[in-house]
Amino acid sequence: MTKKSYEGLAALRFSRRTGLAALIASAIAIFGLTAATPSFAADKTIKVGIMSGEDEDVWRVVATQAAKKGLKIEAVVFNDYTQPNEALERGEVDANAFQHQPYLDNQIKQHGYHIVRVGYTGVWPIGLYTRKYKSVADLPKGAVIGVPNDPSNEGRALRVLQNEGVIKLKDGTGILATTGDIVENPKNIDIKELDAGIIGRSIDDLDAAVVNTDWALKSGLSPKDRIAQEPIDGNPYRNFIAVKQGSENEVWVKTLVASYQNDTVKAEFDKVYKGTGLSAY
Repeated sequence: MTKKSYEGLAALRFSRRTGLAALIASAIAIFGLTAATPSFAADKTIKVGIMSGEDEDVWRVVATQAAKKGLKIEAVVFNDYTQPNEALERGEVDANAFQHQPYLDNQIKQHGYHIVRVGYTGVWPIGLYTRKYKSVADLPKGAVIGVPNDPSNEGRALRVLQNEGVIKLKDGTGILATTGDIVENPKNIDIKELDAGIIGRSIDDLDAAVVNTDWALKSGLSPKDRIAQEPIDGNPYRNFIAVKQGSENEVWVKTLVASYQNDTVKAEFDKVYKGTGLSAY
């Protein structure tokens, strides 16, 4: 073999070795990339507890967005605010999306739940509704006003009445105010504490009622029936997605939140809630 031929063969062997090494390196890189990409078992479904009604339409769009990311979502529908957290604590659902922080804080205090917030969804400003009067000033002496009876929403409702000058709460009262914190009631208003889901449907039996927006919609109330509303700025009542403590850093949780917090879901949210609810992320 001539020197030239030997050098050509050596170069060919080197070229082949170099090519093989590059191919192996590429395969390792591709494998590593694939391994780092969030993936979900084909038979794994994430169950999310939500409230019945308009949110069902929103979460159908969320599920579609999640499916594009490889995550299956099954919405588990509830009709009672007390149920989704209990279901999450027991592991009957993997997440829920229906509550604000004051409500969760009170639930944790009462039941010792191990539940944490992972991503905001929307805010529904609570309002004072009536079908009998045109303004707060028109409310007569001795008017009967309904408010939610759960601690967080009752305090929220009483603050709406305070902002409108209907009552005054004692100084230093927190967000969990109760009727026992009322120190001034110039019109001698009769405040009825009722279940949040009942107040809106009882509007014709009351002079007015402070109703959560989602229940107002379910009860057939509209913005034209609303004579007062809580402020939006600095509102502590933004709703969120929650999971069991210890799950907050799971890949599927980040995917779930991203599947909600996007323009496609926002468009459906705006369509469904017709401006009564606002995206809060």
